[in-house]
Amino acid sequence: MTDRPLTGRARPDRTPHTLEEWRALGGYEAVERGLRELTPERVLDMVDEARLNGRGGAGFPAAKKWRFMPKPGEAPGDGPNYFIVNGDEMEPGAFKDRILLEATPHQLVEGAILAAYATHSTEIIVLIRDAYRDAIRNVSRAIEEAEAAGYLGRNVLGSGFDIRMWVHPSAGRYIVGEETALIEALEGKRAVPRKRPPFPAQSGLWGRPTTVNNVETVSCVSHIVANGSNWFQSLSRTQEGGTKVFAVSGRVNKPQVIEAPMGATAAELIEMAGGVSGNGVLRCFQPGGGASGFLEADALEVPLDFGHVRAAGSMFGTGTLIVLDQTACPVGVIARHMAFYARESCGWCTPCRDGLPWAARIMADIEAGSGHLSDLDILRMTVEVGGPRGRAFCDLMGGAMSPLGTGLARFGDLFEQHISDKCCPVARDHRRAAA
Repeated sequence: MTDRPLTGRARPDRTPHTLEEWRALGGYEAVERGLRELTPERVLDMVDEARLNGRGGAGFPAAKKWRFMPKPGEAPGDGPNYFIVNGDEMEPGAFKDRILLEATPHQLVEGAILAAYATHSTEIIVLIRDAYRDAIRNVSRAIEEAEAAGYLGRNVLGSGFDIRMWVHPSAGRYIVGEETALIEALEGKRAVPRKRPPFPAQSGLWGRPTTVNNVETVSCVSHIVANGSNWFQSLSRTQEGGTKVFAVSGRVNKPQVIEAPMGATAAELIEMAGGVSGNGVLRCFQPGGGASGFLEADALEVPLDFGHVRAAGSMFGTGTLIVLDQTACPVGVIARHMAFYARESCGWCTPCRDGLPWAARIMADIEAGSGHLSDLDILRMTVEVGGPRGRAFCDLMGGAMSPLGTGLARFGDLFEQHISDKCCPVARDHRRAAA
């Protein structure tokens, strides 16, 4: 359990623990220590020293983000400071936060209390997509139990710290993963990213200082406070601290969630997931979910963290491995990705609103056997306009272009064969081999 702090106490059937069961496993000891023995600044320093990077996709250092929050008396006007936990999780292939929400809700409550304490926040909101019904129920129950036990409310544990916490079920959209779009959704508005500055720590939910962090990020905090920054850093194989909850899916024999050291390799994770399925031969993989670029077999031993994966030409993102074997066609995968991102665009800016449906239609035509070679030039132009250094308002377009851009670069011959043969060459060859 010590080498798997986030999932080691989870039950195989994901039945959540009651408060008393969780306390018997050491639960809330970190909250008691943090609020009674440590200042908010010391908790923040511990998270900084642990080198905890955000687990929601961007990998921004959690403590650095928290330091933007004003201290008591520094925020203009009266009102609460908010700490928001993002449990929307709608990226293709992502399901690791769902496990944490359903199986270990008290772990999330603990981490959120300590994160709110460190950021001088007085209200915690856990936004969970409405489709995660078990997660909503389990986290809500954990909050009720924690409040009844005095871990939430006024003057928690006699520390002078007041904190409220509740769950906000969300209709859920991929764009809600962007923190300012999430804030807009919480305010009852259309989920559209805000222009920055001002940043949420200056003016967030209802104009008040706000910090937004992902479920997995927040779940790490109680372990750092309970066991120390050096311990958390020692769990990692790289300079980025802790373990990582990976979701491994696609062409593997046993799709699953795996908690492993930060810096574990794709080769190790695929082996733990039962190896490559299909014909058993890897074609490629996406290391960070549907918005990450494709890597091939020569990257199987790359340490999986934000820095190493970026250097390899992709994005670590949510740590969601999507595996393709030689019988799976990346062109078809990209076509499905483009359809998803076109549907999930908020429609605010022209490159995303018009460019993504355009790319999705072209990819659908290529997949259906009615594409033209000139389409590839249009797709490359779309990648150039909307890629990571493009002209879209937020990062959704750039993320959508990552699989398309790397797919064109790495599998251009397959795109051309789709067009010239007017069918999927991978599916055709697989049928012939099976005949």
